[in-house]
Amino acid sequence: MDKFPYDLSDINERTAALGLIVLQVDETIEQDFRRLLVGSEIAIYVSRIPSGSNLTPETIAQMGLDLPRAASLLPPAARFDAIGYACTSGTTLIGAEKVTKLVKKQTNTRAVTNPLSAAIAAFTALNVKSVAIVSPYIASVATPIQIAFEDAGFNVPATLSFGEEIEANVARIDPASIHAAAMQIGRSPEVEAVFLSCTNLRTLDIIDDLEQSLGRPVVSSNQALAWHMSQIGSAPLSPDAPGILCQGKIYSTY
Repeated sequence: MDKFPYDLSDINERTAALGLIVLQVDETIEQDFRRLLVGSEIAIYVSRIPSGSNLTPETIAQMGLDLPRAASLLPPAARFDAIGYACTSGTTLIGAEKVTKLVKKQTNTRAVTNPLSAAIAAFTALNVKSVAIVSPYIASVATPIQIAFEDAGFNVPATLSFGEEIEANVARIDPASIHAAAMQIGRSPEVEAVFLSCTNLRTLDIIDDLEQSLGRPVVSSNQALAWHMSQIGSAPLSPDAPGILCQGKIYSTY
């Protein structure tokens, strides 16, 4: 067999190289990222992490042990602008700083983020002080998210949970149910914004209507994570990305 000469070129000559570490059971975030971050100039690489069929404090603790391996399965030659660990509850219980340390140790990345840190950055950029939270999960998983927001300086006057534990069901919660929950807790005069927590919830198609109906910002885990990674990595969001967070002139202080 004859060898043919060839040249090498830098595949990283793109606007941004982004990485995602996605839960094995998550069926939503990759579809959302395809809608939120578009264009051939953005490279998105995805690794999966074992997560169990149920999301509990115990399965989240195991994810903390499995995270280095999942991060190491991203392309080792890639130079990332940002990598997102795509689990809101997982970040809350493992700890954002620990997540960053574990991912950075295994990858060549400029920054690491997650839906919790991204949401906090988003509400800070929106100048919001009071946030109501909708979560799909059982109390032992949902309550720490409320505490994390309070620890970050936010008032959380209302929380609502679907009490779900099975991840396959979370991905199948009808957006109309999420919309109804957000409307219920978002009407309070004490609430300045609503957070739809969980990367497996289907939220993109209801954010605009919720904001119009409630007259206040509505931010979801996937929307916040894509926005934060776009800010860090200078990756343009889709013109159709929903919400004042994506459409307004709002910039992260990351």
